[in-house]
Amino acid sequence: MQHDLFSSLDSFQALSVAASALLVRDVAGQYRPAEADEVLLVAQQLLAAQVRGNDVMSSPAVVKDFLRARLGNLPHEVFAVVHLDAQNRVLDYVEMFRGTVSQTSVYPREVVRDALLRSSSALLLVHNHPSGVADPSRADEYLTQTLKQAAALVDVRVLDHFIVAGSSVQSMAELGLV
Repeated sequence: MQHDLFSSLDSFQALSVAASALLVRDVAGQYRPAEADEVLLVAQQLLAAQVRGNDVMSSPAVVKDFLRARLGNLPHEVFAVVHLDAQNRVLDYVEMFRGTVSQTSVYPREVVRDALLRSSSALLLVHNHPSGVADPSRADEYLTQTLKQAAALVDVRVLDHFIVAGSSVQSMAELGLV
């Protein structure tokens, strides 16, 4: 049974409380309470290990947990790509572009180039909304269609575009927008 990492961690404050219950060893070998960012880093590493090599279609909850951990609390927008092989197994996760609090510039040429370099067969597009609202904008819809068309020129499929806002993750494919 898959456990939702975020079911009991509704905020960074809750993460801080959880972190204080965990101990880490410092360079001198002494134990001390873990800091919230240390717990989050380890959670991201564990989720990344679970995601890499997994069939993304049989474990969407793990992928969403991973995306929440990576992008959910960032104060700026990030556009990332999850690269998949021909069996929809995760090859890599790449944060390609960083923006401001309300927008990110995304260059289709760079996304396609990266997909070719990694021999990707399919892509999951991902970005966050620091505003906390996971609903796709018209610009998100346009970007998705532009990237889908560009990737199709080199036989790479765009399967979904996820929008992460805090603990919420919205799938544009589930909304019929991909």
